[in-house]
Amino acid sequence: MPRFPGVDYVQFDSLLSEQELLVRQTARQFVDERVVPVIREAYNQGEFPKQLIRDMADLGFFGANLEGYGCAGLNNIEYGLIMQELERGDSALRSFVSVQGALVMYPIYAYGSEEQKQIWLPKLQSGKAVGCFGLTEPGYGSNPSAMTATAEKHGGVWVLNGEKTWITNGGLADIAVVWARTPDGIRAFLVERGTQGFSTSDIHGKLSMRASVTSSLHFSNCEIPLDNQLPNAKGLRAALGCLTQARYGIGWGVLGAAMDCYETARSYTLSRKQFDNRPIASHQLVQEKLAWMITEITKGQLLAFHLGKLKDQDRAEPAHISMLKRNNVAIALECARFSRDLLGANGIMDEYPIMRHMCNLETVKTYEGTEHIHTLIIGEKITGISAYR
Repeated sequence: MPRFPGVDYVQFDSLLSEQELLVRQTARQFVDERVVPVIREAYNQGEFPKQLIRDMADLGFFGANLEGYGCAGLNNIEYGLIMQELERGDSALRSFVSVQGALVMYPIYAYGSEEQKQIWLPKLQSGKAVGCFGLTEPGYGSNPSAMTATAEKHGGVWVLNGEKTWITNGGLADIAVVWARTPDGIRAFLVERGTQGFSTSDIHGKLSMRASVTSSLHFSNCEIPLDNQLPNAKGLRAALGCLTQARYGIGWGVLGAAMDCYETARSYTLSRKQFDNRPIASHQLVQEKLAWMITEITKGQLLAFHLGKLKDQDRAEPAHISMLKRNNVAIALECARFSRDLLGANGIMDEYPIMRHMCNLETVKTYEGTEHIHTLIIGEKITGISAYR
């Protein structure tokens, strides 16, 4: 019997090639054998399972859809399936891989010099280095164009000042891709850990994404070489291009969380008996929730698959990715809520993954573009009118 017999309702797997199925099975086995046994404790302790970094690197998860420099060169369906399986384990794992590949390796790959690519991409792909992406600031999240971090040339160096916050992997990172305002507009810079004037502080007290390292980055007269600027990253559009890559992975990833919640609820309601010793899955109200979940998961799968095909053809637009992220996060969160309801009191226990997924998805809903921002991106696409102000 398939690992998830209930989530292939319209024979979605028949759309996948043998290679795509193999990639998914490899990621699924990794999650079952290496992530599931440790993630509950990691979440409860508020610690990222760092021992998994090298394992994920060895499997080619970092920058999996990039070509060369040691990267796996997978298509975007295969990459999406990896994200799906990782988030089935926990959003923290998918977020780590997404940041490493889409927000650190991709900007170096797309906007960096050949020397920067040769130095950093093999290190990041192999897990010998960890990266982070510094865009959000304490005062500016949804409006990054108003950032206050600055970079100015002084002699033979750039001098950075400012602060970035809510940075995934910040406290672990060996290299940070940092966006700052210069006299010539917004530009991106590579800042290595240990550089004088650069420090990080981890954010504690989170009730969501507890197994993920989230940090603030601080720059105080931080001097970096002129060559540490990404030469082709010009303007906010370049930063948003990186976010588009990450949002695509999120659109697939949250399906994994939804699937895990749905399958947990489906199995539970088939085994849990009440009222004349009948499984509660026999009740109409329970079946209505299960039917809603599998319908929305299936629609989310088909949307993700289609956009993966468009992305491989270089036809996927940022507004398309906004629909994917907005829709699939919303349905995943609702699946978690329905599943928690079906498990009753047991739904809040860490013996089951549902409440952990639900809490994580509350963060995923708002990071890398809130639901409202993606709504406005779609609105602008279909009307031609920007409604941001």
